[in-house]
Amino acid sequence: MRLPTVILALAISAFAALPALAETYKTPKALLKALYSYDTDRSDAEAPSPYSIFFSDHLNKLLQADLDNTPEGDVGAVDFDPVIAGQDGEASNVRIGQPILLDDKAEVEVQFDNGKEVTLFYTLVREHGGWKVDDIADQQGENPWSLSALLGDTQ
Repeated sequence: MRLPTVILALAISAFAALPALAETYKTPKALLKALYSYDTDRSDAEAPSPYSIFFSDHLNKLLQADLDNTPEGDVGAVDFDPVIAGQDGEASNVRIGQPILLDDKAEVEVQFDNGKEVTLFYTLVREHGGWKVDDIADQQGENPWSLSALLGDTQ
């Protein structure tokens, strides 16, 4: 095999190994469908979250700051998986509501089963030519939360 062919083969292999980094989601529903079908084992171990490819720049900065400010061996501000609203389990029977659009933002309700019925509220932003998750909130139960508030966002 000639050198240019080897280099081309290596470049193609490297590009194919990137998990959806360049993926652009043209609709809020497409983004959320991809998020809930995503295998977190494909995530970049250096990313601030296994879902970083779906998150906005703002949310990733908050997650990275939390990671940077958490002493080694400690758990950061978020000690659960916000996409499934728990530490264990998985989302099944996922139902994505009709997005409410306002300019470059969208609000979407997502319901699923994870040992019980869960309803999460997503705030999405249009960024880099597609939709990204800017916040996740659970407004039900005794301890309502929003991911950005847990991370200390003052916006």
